[in-house]
Amino acid sequence: MPTAEDTKKQGNLNPEREYAPSKIVCVGRNYVEHISELGNELPNQMVIFCKPNSAITDVLHAFNGERLHYEAEICYIIEAGKPVAVTCGLDLTKRELQADLKTKGLPWERAKGFDGSALFGPFVALEDIQQELTIELYVNGTLRQQGSTSMMLHKPENILREIGTVMTLDDGDIVMTGTPAGVGEVVAGDNYMARILAAGEEIISCSWLAV
Repeated sequence: MPTAEDTKKQGNLNPEREYAPSKIVCVGRNYVEHISELGNELPNQMVIFCKPNSAITDVLHAFNGERLHYEAEICYIIEAGKPVAVTCGLDLTKRELQADLKTKGLPWERAKGFDGSALFGPFVALEDIQQELTIELYVNGTLRQQGSTSMMLHKPENILREIGTVMTLDDGDIVMTGTPAGVGEVVAGDNYMARILAAGEEIISCSWLAV
């Protein structure tokens, strides 16, 4: 299993310049504490939904029809059916709309797949999907979210296997693996810094100033 230093040496990838994702495939309800904080039920099977590639942006908006919530996630980029790089991402959510859609048994795309709902840092190359990773999100320097692949109900390798039973992952597609507890409202003017650690060492970090 590669160390954090090995991962750093593998180099960076830029998803917007070197790849053109056809879609972003997301996993919902993948951390028990996050399921509890939203009052959701533990799902019987993996929750999968998609965002279009038009969701990708580098501007963190606090409002889009309603106040938005942040969800920090470990994200993988796919090539030849395998994850080749990892980064931290933000899944932006229209929480009030999502709650209304869930109550009515309707799909989430209006609350999850709107333009500007997905932000990603630079991707760092990855050789082993089984390497344990931890994501942290700080808001104005205060830790708000923290979770690791070991805490996931569905581990990354199982996520890719399950997605493969539903749809094909094309080169450049991005997989978002779910968010740990601590989600909250995006506030204009606040600074959001996410980072991923391997073996306790930071391998990638990125920051966004909410507008």
